Amino acid sequence: MATDLDRPYGCTAKPSSLLNSIFMSIANMAGKMLVSTSSSKAENTEKWKLADHLRFMVMLISWLMLWVLRFFMDLFSCSMISPPDYHLGGSSTVRRFQLSPYSSSATGEALPSSGSSLDLILRNRVDVDGLAVKALVKALTHVLALLNEIPASSRKYQYTMAMADQIMEDNARHGHSALLHVNRLALASSFTRTSALLYRCLQVQTSPSGDYGDSWHLRAIKAIPFGSCIASYMKAITMCLNAAFSWFDTATTRFQRRDYNVEPDMMAEKLAQELLWVTNKLRCYGGVNEALVQWSLASGLASLSLNASPRVQGSVVKISAFLFRELTRKDLEIARQVKFRLLVLWTPLFCHASNDHAYPILTSFQKAEIERAMDEVISNFPAMEQELILTTWLENFAVSVSDWPNLGLAYDRWCQSTREMVHH
Repeated sequence: MATDLDRPYGCTAKPSSLLNSIFMSIANMAGKMLVSTSSSKAENTEKWKLADHLRFMVMLISWLMLWVLRFFMDLFSCSMISPPDYHLGGSSTVRRFQLSPYSSSATGEALPSSGSSLDLILRNRVDVDGLAVKALVKALTHVLALLNEIPASSRKYQYTMAMADQIMEDNARHGHSALLHVNRLALASSFTRTSALLYRCLQVQTSPSGDYGDSWHLRAIKAIPFGSCIASYMKAITMCLNAAFSWFDTATTRFQRRDYNVEPDMMAEKLAQELLWVTNKLRCYGGVNEALVQWSLASGLASLSLNASPRVQGSVVKISAFLFRELTRKDLEIARQVKFRLLVLWTPLFCHASNDHAYPILTSFQKAEIERAMDEVISNFPAMEQELILTTWLENFAVSVSDWPNLGLAYDRWCQSTREMVHH
């Protein structure tokens, strides 16, 4: 009965008895190896040779791999296979045929009527419009993704950027809401992709090599009897796997970019400039709210930007300053949590950003404008949230060499309002 029901719904059966027998045999062999290890360690009569170590390591890896395989086969046995028409973005012919209000319950044939024909025409029109929008979003997203992969020194880089700009301008020229939505969807996807690539690039630059400290699961294994021996093997395996994955990820990234001579700092600078360009385009086409939400959640990027190169910091500061000015717009509904996270995350970068440029990152007018925007936004928060924001600012402003942003007036206003609360 269960086998008959599994076929139409695409469910797979449970793991076979052969897999269970293999799993149990390897478990028993590993258990015997642990027993022999403990006995040999207690008697101190013989030492393991290199072959014994390798055999035990292979058995331990096989045991863990089979356990993971068994777990995922049991967990996702009924969700690995989907109906074929689900991936096409539409409903199947059988489902439309069965759910049609004009189908006969006895024969299953649609009854001819003028209403059904009109509904069919309208439905086809909606499907065509939806497919056209999806095609435009896919095309524009692909062009924007190519910008991340093409080196800035290539002669096709400016051509690809001009092509993306032309597509967005043509969509906006028609003034259709669906075409404007195409621009916003593609740019939001590009913002997510570019910020993630920038984070990974900065993480590679700042992450210390060879730092393989004991994690929580290794400490838990060491707590059990003879766990230190197993933990040492697990740590060695983790180091080997991390090195292999790091090499594979670096090789794959270089192959995708089709450029083998790009330095990490140059790549980070290129990605930061592209992210600034995407942010400006989101503002032009009414999608800056998406950028505000994503930028308020980029805690890792905000932390790594503190130690980035001056040119990368310059672009990131411009992005943050651009988004901070948007917080005071009256026609834009921004959640209070988004404003709070933006101020807490990116105010330290304003204080510590390097000024090793031939030209300043922001002009004096822009700095004064951003200070006024920050002061206005902070004044609308409750007292407790104002304290957190201003404490974060003061901790970074007091130890930095920069005199911007100076939120002393906002800090004095918060102190005065807190005194009044105590007085009342």
